Amino acid sequence: MDEQVPILIVGGSLVGLTMSALLGHHGVPNIVVERHRGTAIHPRAAAFHQRTMEIFRSIGLQEEVEEAAEREFVQNGAILSVDTLGGRELACFYRSVNEGVEQLSPTSRLFITQIGLEPILRRRAAELGADLRYGTELTSFTQDADGIVATVKARDDGAERIIRAKYLIAADGAHSAVRRALGIPMEGRGAFAQCATIYFKADVRALLRGRNLSVVYVNQPDLLAFFRFAITADAGFLAVFATFDDQGRRSTELEGELSPARYAAMVRDALGVPDEFPVEIDNVQRWTATAATASSFRDGHVFLAGDAAHLMPPTGGFGGNTGVADAHNLAWKLAMVLDGRAAVSLLDSYEAERRPVAALTVEQAYRRYVERVDSTLPATNLAANISDTAIELGSWYHSGAVCEGDAGDDLTENPENPSGAPGTRLPHVWLHRNGLRISTLDLVGRDFMLLAAPQAEAWIDAAKQVEAIDMHRITEPAVADMLGIASQGALLIRPDGVVAWRTDHPLPDPGATLKHALEQLGRDLRQGR
Repeated sequence: MDEQVPILIVGGSLVGLTMSALLGHHGVPNIVVERHRGTAIHPRAAAFHQRTMEIFRSIGLQEEVEEAAEREFVQNGAILSVDTLGGRELACFYRSVNEGVEQLSPTSRLFITQIGLEPILRRRAAELGADLRYGTELTSFTQDADGIVATVKARDDGAERIIRAKYLIAADGAHSAVRRALGIPMEGRGAFAQCATIYFKADVRALLRGRNLSVVYVNQPDLLAFFRFAITADAGFLAVFATFDDQGRRSTELEGELSPARYAAMVRDALGVPDEFPVEIDNVQRWTATAATASSFRDGHVFLAGDAAHLMPPTGGFGGNTGVADAHNLAWKLAMVLDGRAAVSLLDSYEAERRPVAALTVEQAYRRYVERVDSTLPATNLAANISDTAIELGSWYHSGAVCEGDAGDDLTENPENPSGAPGTRLPHVWLHRNGLRISTLDLVGRDFMLLAAPQAEAWIDAAKQVEAIDMHRITEPAVADMLGIASQGALLIRPDGVVAWRTDHPLPDPGATLKHALEQLGRDLRQGR
């Protein structure tokens, strides 16, 4: 082999860079190969949820991402539907995207493009030791009992290198070559619309009328689309989902290239301005609206993440956030397995946890597409509506990496009324430690953590017997009650902030109980591990 590395990541965009930075945070060397010569040049995936921002916070990026976001957009805007930007408002989905969710997280929802975000992730990944190779593509790979052998080629000079890695992460997007090579099919509703994103320049300040608008859906008899505008209000993009002819029949024109004049006409129609209104077309990206989930997220030593694993329409802004959650779920598991702290079986929990949640999210994005964008699509078998906050913060995992008892099979809970149940995210509560205000989420480390109730000395003593397990005591009884641990119970928290085990009372042999729980969760407690 020319090179050996624990993890090879294919794809250096949002999800691949997040995976790389998280692996670096856990001390895992990795190589990232990306066929493009740099980070994003089009402003995709602009909406980022609180859970995603919590993940960025965990690797020290919250402040930098927030500052970059402020340079691109006025934050906390509305999401609404109009007939035209200058015309009537038809429906309002949010007057402010953070209204009512401020208490759920130490972070806020925000809007930032991948142009603004990816360089931040790239720098952080490099700081944490990643080997980032842009202008380099994967040409082939094989698997054996010890891992994968991949051939990569530099696009500039054609030089090839052979890399042996223990695991390969496919973060190579909607048309994932890795997924296709593995023969993993996509399941779900499939493709349902040919779309185009039109990047344009136009002065829309008068049309905005002083409104702070984050996303503007346009619903017209002959046009379905949505706008986002730059902070300067002199540029933006219009994502066109469908056009219709005079008889109300869906047009096929978006399946082919159109003239700049036709694209400019679509923008003017959506703005509600006359033909002479100045609109300059910068670029157009054509894409397919799809709702589908890979039938498997893993094949041997290869894992799928992001758009390689699930495809969904942009309604709700769930796509990129779901990919970041994939990376967050998998990175710590790979780290523990690679350094011997956990059994290889821990990796089985990735698909068990992420695939059901991703499939649910795909269906929720599709439901929002039908409700907000295109009511002509079939609506007879839509999934029951789940709140945005439950999708963003309320994922409920069921796998061997959770000791959940008879918790049932719910995939979400309401984060506004958190249970602290195994499989759910540790709820955010502000705490005070050494005179500083911190979130419960800031206590989460790189290994399992014991969070004990105010009078849980027995569990604190038991945790001291386990190497590398962090320990924290909750001193506020109300917080302990909210977490379901009463006055003498405890929680085990995974490195991704998910509750892995819980008790609300002391047991006869807490040391043995705690060790047994950790072993059930895959933690290897042999001497020296």
